[in-house]
Amino acid sequence: MVENEIEKCSVLRVTEQESYRIKDSLVREFPLTIILNNRELVTLLCSPSDLKYLAVGFLAAEGLLKSKDEITKILVDARRGVVRVETKTDFPSDLLFKRLITSGCGRGASLYGAADAQGQIHKVDSQTSLPIVKIFSLVTEFQQRSLVFRITGGVHSAALCSNDGILIFNEDIGRHNAIDKIFGECILKDIPTNDCIVITSGRISSEILLKVAKRNISMLISKSAPTNLGRNLANELGITLIGFVRGQRMNVYANDWRIIKG
Repeated sequence: MVENEIEKCSVLRVTEQESYRIKDSLVREFPLTIILNNRELVTLLCSPSDLKYLAVGFLAAEGLLKSKDEITKILVDARRGVVRVETKTDFPSDLLFKRLITSGCGRGASLYGAADAQGQIHKVDSQTSLPIVKIFSLVTEFQQRSLVFRITGGVHSAALCSNDGILIFNEDIGRHNAIDKIFGECILKDIPTNDCIVITSGRISSEILLKVAKRNISMLISKSAPTNLGRNLANELGITLIGFVRGQRMNVYANDWRIIKG
C-alpha cells in the first residue's frame, strides 16, 4: 500500500560544503473524479489509496449521503481515477454544480461554504472527557502511525479515536481528504462516531470543523493551528478544540471543560 503512494527520484542534495546525488521519496498526487448518479460531481487531488472511503466520506460531508443504506452501487476504477457512486436519491443539478475551492492543501473542494452549512448542524451533545496525559499519549501514537509522512514529509494524517486509543487512521496529500477517508470507512463499516475524538495533523479551518461536527465528534485535536472561524464554530457547536499539541504542551481554544486536569 505504501509503495503505491510513493515515487522514488534522484535529487541533488546541496550543503554549504558540498553537493551530491541521493535517492529521495516523493508522495504521489492523484486526480480522482467522483461521479454521482451518472453526473460528474468533482475532481479531487488526493493520494491514490482508499479511494472508495474518500468518495463516500466526501459525499457524506457534503450532505449528499446520510448512510450506506442509501448507496446502491460503488464502482472504483483506480487506473482511470474514477469512483462511480449510485444512490437511491438523486439531487438537483444546481446543488451538484455549486462548488467552492477551500483552503485545503491538495485543493479541497466543497459544495457550499461555512455560512450555508452552519444552520444544518446541531450542537454536539456529548459528555466525553479526557485527561491531559491521555491527549499527549494519543498524539504520540498518532505520530508513530504516520509512515508515509515519515518517508516523504508530504502528507497529512487523520485518526478517529476512543478514550482507549486509535480506531481508524489514514493519510492523504490533502487534510480534508484524510478526514473524509476515516469517515468514509466509518460509514461503510458501520463504525459509530458518537463520543469519539478526531486527531489531525493539519490546520483546523471552518471546513474541517464542520466535517467533524456532522459526525457528532466532541473533541478535535491538531498538531497545527485553528483559524478564527474554526475556533468560533467550535465554541458555538460545543466541540472541544485543541491545537499546537507539541511534546507535553497544547492550546485549548474552545470548550475546555472536557479536559481533565491533573
